[in-house]
Amino acid sequence: MREMLGTALSLVGLLALGWLALVALLALQERRLIFFPTRILAGEPADLGLRAEELSLTAADGVTLHGWWIEGPGDRVLIWYHGNAGNVGDRLHNARWFVERLGVDVVLVYYRGYGRSGGRPDEAGVYLDGLAVYDAVAARSVRSDDVVLFGRSLGGAVAIETALRRPAGALVLESVFRSVRSLAREHYWFVPSAVIRTRMDNESKIARVDVPTLVLHGDRDTIVPISHGRRLFELAPRPVAFHIIEGAGHNDTWLVGGRPYADAWSAFLGDTGGSSG
Repeated sequence: MREMLGTALSLVGLLALGWLALVALLALQERRLIFFPTRILAGEPADLGLRAEELSLTAADGVTLHGWWIEGPGDRVLIWYHGNAGNVGDRLHNARWFVERLGVDVVLVYYRGYGRSGGRPDEAGVYLDGLAVYDAVAARSVRSDDVVLFGRSLGGAVAIETALRRPAGALVLESVFRSVRSLAREHYWFVPSAVIRTRMDNESKIARVDVPTLVLHGDRDTIVPISHGRRLFELAPRPVAFHIIEGAGHNDTWLVGGRPYADAWSAFLGDTGGSSG
């Protein structure tokens, strides 16, 4: 009996040590688990027949950022805060959809550490990047009412932070999580929340956003379950709209969404005073 008890205790000890080692490793690699930047561009606007101006701007902490201002036929300017992987070169086909279907300009700038931008990404840094992009748009005498802040996935945290600090005509959140900690509990349930340093706490911020908001979410999203989008919709102040993208996962929303997806965008832009294309 003593031998069996000793063996059991030894096994528990080994499991505990293994758990501690795994949690420590994940904590050390946290930033790499959240941000997946690539430097090589998949393409440029001219490759898709888009008229665009290359942008170079500087964030408040001195980091140089690069991207494009893609021209559309209307007055609205969509500032697109992209997700955590790749770079803005991977979003050009989708950007063309926005230009052609909605008639908006699209401003796409790499976060720090992505594409041609300098620095390394972290939560505080990408918030500074978001403000720098907004300020560059405002510097061209674009009316705040004509600015649409669009955040997809991780970019939703940047869009919400920008909406809290700068005026805008509309906010669109697509496939956005409640917070990094809440998302981690679903994918890394064995990691204590206390060791997760990155917050991106959209859930606690959204109620303070005084901007008309559209929440879009795929009903087959396994990376950020639709319950996250529903919760943000419930907490957002009115006016707000929620559109379920039937059959869409996390990365194929605009491809799967079809006419209902386009109509949700057009109706929202129309309701907030913009051209719907």
